[in-house]
Amino acid sequence: MIPSLARVPRHVPCVLLTRHSIREQPKNRFAGYDIPLTEEGVELAREWGRNLDRPISALFSSPVGRCIKTAEAMAQGAGVELPILTHGSLVEPGSYVKDLPVAGPYFMKLGPLAFARKHLRNEVRGVLSPKEGALQLIEHMKGGLQQPGSFSVHVTHDTILASFIYFLRSESEIEEPHWPWMMEGAFLWFDCDILHWLWRGETGSLHLDQLA
Repeated sequence: MIPSLARVPRHVPCVLLTRHSIREQPKNRFAGYDIPLTEEGVELAREWGRNLDRPISALFSSPVGRCIKTAEAMAQGAGVELPILTHGSLVEPGSYVKDLPVAGPYFMKLGPLAFARKHLRNEVRGVLSPKEGALQLIEHMKGGLQQPGSFSVHVTHDTILASFIYFLRSESEIEEPHWPWMMEGAFLWFDCDILHWLWRGETGSLHLDQLA
């Protein structure tokens, strides 16, 4: 992600939408919200904050502890003191999941990757459609934009980041290599009614009228 910084414009405010840093491994394949960051994860978030080439102007986070800790460590690395604002659009239920008793058991049965793949195909009940969820996230991120040449950081979870990015990219046949790494994120910025993004070195854009 460090080489990508040079490709992020400085004349507009930008968003860094990122997965939390390295966490402890759960006893099964599902990481509950009580699983914390490792010491390595805290230091990685600090180091990433130190490497950002422009100031952080706002910090938003899922209310889950490892996401808040990621935001705190990034701020420490960047040398800024800012409040961390938690937001429901960065956690589940709240971002895409609206009916947990319906969607939850299906998620537990399929696992994150298969669930995200089916969600991107609009094959899951109890959730917002990929388009509806993307619109909600976009409105949240637009509301947090600050001054040009700065980042607003939004710390979230792998399932939310994957659903959002691969919807923008019009991809649903995602496999394990597509899955967001811990502390991996996407850069996003707006040019009038056009959303631009940079993910894994590849850029894309979408006119927001297409989502209306």
